[in-house]
Amino acid sequence: MASLQDIPYDQLTIGDTAELSKTMTDDDVQSFAEISLDRNPLHLDDDAARRSIFGQRVAHGILSAGLISAVIGTQLPGKDTIYLEQTLKFTAPVFIGDQITAKVTVTNKNDAKHIIQLKTQVTNQDGKMVIDGTATVVKK
Repeated sequence: MASLQDIPYDQLTIGDTAELSKTMTDDDVQSFAEISLDRNPLHLDDDAARRSIFGQRVAHGILSAGLISAVIGTQLPGKDTIYLEQTLKFTAPVFIGDQITAKVTVTNKNDAKHIIQLKTQVTNQDGKMVIDGTATVVKK
């Protein structure tokens, strides 16, 4: 479980980074399918997934993107951070058993409004980018 950080806005600097890793399990995918109601066979059915362009089951993209939210909410900037916007480009699949790492980097700050721009990226165990994006958050 991630430790809960609380970095005050005025202590954040451009270039600050934080990351969090997780191995994607079958239980994660099954649970997310139930919660989200996304029961696409690509995620849940081995036979259907084998016939897909991926050749095997893949984790939900938004489930993988959730690790970005975990970094933002627990590490950088941490506690009491509020999401305003997130862009996501899914660049490669995440398979069951992959270890993914979400990395967040401070790229810009608006001191008047305490708004922070973040580069958000998720890579797999081979260092391959699976998600690329940006986030806008506000921090007290």
